[in-house]
Amino acid sequence: VLSVARIGASDAGRAVIDMTLPEVIGNKFLYFAYGSNLLAKRIHIKNPTAVRKGIGKLKNHRLDFFYYATRWGGAPSTVVPAQGENVWGAIWEIDLENLDSLDKQEGVHRGVYQPLSLPIETPHGDSLICRVYQLVNNPDDYPVKNGVMLDERKPSYSYIQVLINGAIESGLPEYYVEFLKSVEHNGNLGKPELISSLNLNLTTKEN
Repeated sequence: VLSVARIGASDAGRAVIDMTLPEVIGNKFLYFAYGSNLLAKRIHIKNPTAVRKGIGKLKNHRLDFFYYATRWGGAPSTVVPAQGENVWGAIWEIDLENLDSLDKQEGVHRGVYQPLSLPIETPHGDSLICRVYQLVNNPDDYPVKNGVMLDERKPSYSYIQVLINGAIESGLPEYYVEFLKSVEHNGNLGKPELISSLNLNLTTKEN
């Protein structure tokens, strides 16, 4: 299952939600967060109705970092098709009234990320169709060359800490948390107002 999950706009300028989107259930939708929205404090800034329902994995994809996000000071995460690899994340149930705000947070209107409807496998083996965001300009190669991670592919220190904290908070597998801890960062802290809003205790920038 792979479909682009889009919303349109009404004449009044308000978002018109396609109720046939497979991730929509009644007046809510399911969203798979693998990046900064793993952390409850982060997702609730713009999407206060979000309720974490559990965890799951996006199969045959790998976690990667690409583009440059000024607010974070580094490359944000994306998912890239990769046979045999998995990306773990949190499954959030969110009111439809927040769908447009989530799209805006992900920069859909600016052509940064695109929303997809993808199957997420839970630890119990169930499959749930969730809204998943992927960079429009996705990388087609691995971020490591000759054993060294490319500078332009490194997330900031603050960003990877949000992912690690969110992964622990969400209850992702320990091996995956350790994988996140191993990701090389660029040492940047990002915009102070964002870091302050997340109450991050960034006492060191060591890898």
